[in-house]
Amino acid sequence: MKNIILGSVLAVVAVASLDANAAGTSTFCNAPNVAGNATVAAAAGTDFVKVAFTPKCSANVFLVGADEGPLLFRVGSASSKGKSFFGGSSAGGAVSRNTDCGGTNGVCRAQDATAGQTGAPSS
Repeated sequence: MKNIILGSVLAVVAVASLDANAAGTSTFCNAPNVAGNATVAAAAGTDFVKVAFTPKCSANVFLVGADEGPLLFRVGSASSKGKSFFGGSSAGGAVSRNTDCGGTNGVCRAQDATAGQTGAPSS
């Protein structure tokens, strides 16, 4: 559980300290892969992330993010061994628990990380 929160916090801090990314939702970590499987690309001045980076995740972590303009980047995370999913954004900056996951026996899936990302504050 700490790995999910830490991964989400680090992702939000990384993008908040930078400034643009390629538009659309990206899957950065897809459990059980430990290394990030996508690079957050830098883009022209209309996106949030300005410097490319590749997130690293603990095993069993699902991490997604979306660059939604010059002032907004949202992330969502879940763990295949956890029961809750999380979301956060540059609009307010806090990563928080959304709700319990919807998988069999409450196990989290990649879809739960996406739900956390889309449920994160946008203003």
